Amino acid sequence: MTPAPFPVPLHPPVLLAPMSGITDLPFRACVARFGAGLVVSEMIASGELVTARPSRKAASRARAEIDAGVPTSVQLAGREAGAMAEAARIAEGQGAPMIDINMGCPAKKVVGGLSGSALMRDPDHALGLIEAVVGAVSVPVTLKMRLGWDDTCLNAPDIARRAEAAGVRMITVHGRTRAQFYTGSADWSAIRAVTEAVTVPVIANGDITDAASAREALAQSGAAGVMIGRGAQGRPWLPAQIAAEIFGTQPPEIPQGSALADLVASHYESILSFYGRDLGLRIARKHLGWYVDAAKGDPAMRARLVRERDPLVVLRALPDALTPTREAA
Repeated sequence: MTPAPFPVPLHPPVLLAPMSGITDLPFRACVARFGAGLVVSEMIASGELVTARPSRKAASRARAEIDAGVPTSVQLAGREAGAMAEAARIAEGQGAPMIDINMGCPAKKVVGGLSGSALMRDPDHALGLIEAVVGAVSVPVTLKMRLGWDDTCLNAPDIARRAEAAGVRMITVHGRTRAQFYTGSADWSAIRAVTEAVTVPVIANGDITDAASAREALAQSGAAGVMIGRGAQGRPWLPAQIAAEIFGTQPPEIPQGSALADLVASHYESILSFYGRDLGLRIARKHLGWYVDAAKGDPAMRARLVRERDPLVVLRALPDALTPTREAA
């Protein structure tokens, strides 16, 4: 079968995964500046977006997922076809160039609401959601899922075939079942059954943390591209770095020393501006920790940095906090 083209230009085919509480606009913008082919928003609950549609707050939240300078796919989750379709229309109206349907989230809160990966246990219902979303918008619709619910329900290839027939233009597969959550290792070879079942592009996801693992994931899965998740925490340049090594794009200038401190400071200030000081301080903590961990900085300074509530103190401390310790060096 001749593979179908990507639903939107994806060069390079290295994507940033949707991660709740992580891939907000400040982080996506940071990753996109280095050169990722596409970034995906945090999961948005369709019911909440639709219920709150008349409010300015809800509309502003939808707009916050879109930035003209950042190629963003908006990911929606839900159980009701009508709410999913209406949420997709809202996102398209706010400028989303692509809509992604979440059928992979393993979180108990999401699965308990019969959304996310719980939909893989009910393919007929899942296909109803897909058809509703595809029929509601003119922009491309994509799907993200897992290998199946557990080892006795590895139905990703069948769902993929039905999703393609319903109009889905790209499919991302995390190489684990829902039962595995994030334990063990992603099975990239199991994704190959999906790539062989459809003609639309398939993206491999799970445990891709560098160019070597990306190459292996592509080789084992036969996928057209890769999606980077937790590996980008504290390393927003990673998708672009992997793209350069595998697909020959312009290599990013990986910041070190004062350049790294400047990058983290800019990201930190963007978080505070986006969320406001109080909420921003809480959200920024994890990012600061990841940056220090990736730089192999001093653990004691890391602990002080994430507890500090004065932004000026944080900004002054960044150069020292991001300096590798002697042991790491």
